[in-house]
Amino acid sequence: MEARLSRRAALAAGLAAAALPLGRALAAFPDRPIKWIVAYAAGGGTDTLARMLAQTMSARLGQPIVIDNRPGAATNIGAEAAAKAAPDGYTVFSADNGTLINNPVLFRKLPYDPDRDFRPLGLMARFPLVLTVKRDSRFDSAEAFVAAARATPKEIDYATPGVGSPHHLTMERLAREAGGLQLNHVPYRGAAPALSDLLAGTVESMILDLPSGADPLRSGRVKPLAICSAARHPDLPKVPTVQEALGLKGFEAYAWQALVVPAQTPDDVAGQLTAQLAAAVADPTVQSRLREIGLEPLPGGPAEARALIESERAIWVPLIRSLNISLD
Repeated sequence: MEARLSRRAALAAGLAAAALPLGRALAAFPDRPIKWIVAYAAGGGTDTLARMLAQTMSARLGQPIVIDNRPGAATNIGAEAAAKAAPDGYTVFSADNGTLINNPVLFRKLPYDPDRDFRPLGLMARFPLVLTVKRDSRFDSAEAFVAAARATPKEIDYATPGVGSPHHLTMERLAREAGGLQLNHVPYRGAAPALSDLLAGTVESMILDLPSGADPLRSGRVKPLAICSAARHPDLPKVPTVQEALGLKGFEAYAWQALVVPAQTPDDVAGQLTAQLAAAVADPTVQSRLREIGLEPLPGGPAEARALIESERAIWVPLIRSLNISLD
């Protein structure tokens, strides 16, 4: 009897010992630095957002979070790297509406599938979009801009950071909903050169995101006509919304960012990252710093992120298909 009890005790002790390292490993996450992939160059709005949140999350997690900038190919380079990363919580990725909504329609072949390869941790922030014209433009209102576009099709040009960008698609949607305006699209390779030509007066207009255009908007070097948000922006209180200015009921458009991980990341690890992301987005200091650069904090966990993705697809996928544009 004693021998049987001894064998049982030994077996129980062995099982407990075998389970201990796994339990400790899970409890210890993270036990090394986390890599945060950003599919844009350093210094832009997406990069700045990631660095602000990473700093706060790193302090809470007790491990460094290292930003890995992988710009190019309309975010596909960064997205592919994130999709192929080990699903262990040590790689996170800033995924925007281009990555999750637009690219699957704009590209016939993608190195990732947004639904199959990623799971959202939560939302981070959105970039308000403003219909803007050059400083000496003859247009002082969105109504005048639209009236001229109707009267003289293809005469008014507009700059964008590139074909298929949220800025491009927002202007195309505005043109369509305002009565089928015909504008001349001038795509650039990024927001900086597009804004540079708007400031120089080389192009007439642009859908400008606030993080890119905060300084010229505040200094009066460009002229805002309407904001594409649901409500007026506190930094531009005299600028009407597109809904107010043009009567386009329900018109609302932003660029926005979510944080995702590889789809097979364990639930407990993803849950811990989600909690720390939510805490960082809700941090008053972080929110203040984001608003200073033109970003709007966007709270929401995995369910809210998935709901936003689905609602955005319903708006933008049919538009992209109707425009018959492709990037490959």
